[in-house]
Amino acid sequence: MDCPLLQEGAWFMGAGTALSKLCAKVGKPLPGVGLVAGVLLGQQRQAGDCAASSSGRAMLLADQQSGPLGNPLLGAKPGNPGLGALGTDAALALATDSPNPMELPMTLAAQHPSPLAETELAQIWFTRCPVPTASGIAYKLGWLSAEFAADGLPVSTLQEARQLGRHHYDHQLPGLFREGGNVPALAARAAGAPSRLIGLTWIEEWQTILVRPDSAIRSAHDLKGKRLALPAWGDSRPGSIARAMSLHGYKGALSLAGLGFDDVELVEVALQDQEQAANPQEGLQRLWSGLDYLVRGEVDAVYVKGASAADAARRLGLVVGIDLDQITDPRYRINNGTPRPITVHQSLLDNHFELVVRFLAQTLSAADWAADNREALHAILAEETRADSAGVAEAYRGDFHTTLAPDLSAQRLEFLEIQKNFLYLHGFLEGDFDIADWVDPRPLQAAHELLAKRRA
Repeated sequence: MDCPLLQEGAWFMGAGTALSKLCAKVGKPLPGVGLVAGVLLGQQRQAGDCAASSSGRAMLLADQQSGPLGNPLLGAKPGNPGLGALGTDAALALATDSPNPMELPMTLAAQHPSPLAETELAQIWFTRCPVPTASGIAYKLGWLSAEFAADGLPVSTLQEARQLGRHHYDHQLPGLFREGGNVPALAARAAGAPSRLIGLTWIEEWQTILVRPDSAIRSAHDLKGKRLALPAWGDSRPGSIARAMSLHGYKGALSLAGLGFDDVELVEVALQDQEQAANPQEGLQRLWSGLDYLVRGEVDAVYVKGASAADAARRLGLVVGIDLDQITDPRYRINNGTPRPITVHQSLLDNHFELVVRFLAQTLSAADWAADNREALHAILAEETRADSAGVAEAYRGDFHTTLAPDLSAQRLEFLEIQKNFLYLHGFLEGDFDIADWVDPRPLQAAHELLAKRRA
């Protein structure tokens, strides 16, 4: 008898993991339908009992060859030729032994349906990545809490409420502001999250290709024929940040020399458990799982970025082979944090527009403060980025402290479009969408006007 849940169609809303576990528990086979087999591959490797075994990849390829892919899990839709027509770059992104996008469960946005939109807020939530953000600075300075104290609205971060941490990725919390990497934000939007883009920042943060001290790699041309570490897929599309960053970082470097992925060997490296690190600082450094492979000589180069990576390089005795921050054209540095979006839940805009404006006004004020207080900013960033002061100084160079203010300039929106297209091509997004439909410029414009009135 086939797995009963499949007959009831329960897999439709992201029940791949549950199906696999149930099939393993009851010892019943799962019918060998190619697309479902691909979705379940990652889980059945652990369960080990479903009939959709390692042949799932072959069945997926057969499904690809049979015609257009219309499954949203595969990043295609009716009328779209799907992954089979994406060419060499997409094939390189998929041709590894770890789960590819077809084999991942639904994104977190689909696994956790959106709670009912609230017309009354009990508190304000915000979340940011361990990077320089104007919202993080405003929070550390106490300005966000002071702004909303009179409204009786406490301000809390998802980093302080781990039980809500998934909303950093799925954007399903109505009272949430998010300033962080664009991979989860774009993946959530592509999965149908009701988020809106209200600002973009661009901060140079030590995007580099690390090598061993005895390496001859000192320019992009030197990457030809070399082994580049590529982190494995995470447990979801928005959770595969390290892979996405590394892949686009390599593309930027290779493009400088007119090279492509066909000119190098992408070596997949296992992810490391950040929770098992000796301390939070080394935990964040584990994001760059290829560093240990580089030290052992199993790869020739590793893409990294940020203060924690600078600390890791110093600890492991690695050196910079290629410094992408020194390239004049910023297009070669388009990645997860460049540009970095500020997003909110749609219901927050619909029901509490004034609060969104006031939040942004405080981020603009924090950006202005940072421009005049570099030394104090460094102290805040050491805590925010979980890095030593040396790592902060090395990663955040030049006049970075003057560039924290968000905007929605045509250039930043163009760069975000390039990033979105890259992520879609390589399977990090469930589907495509229009950036213009995601943007709401009203709150930022109103925030500038409010700040001007307050300073008048």
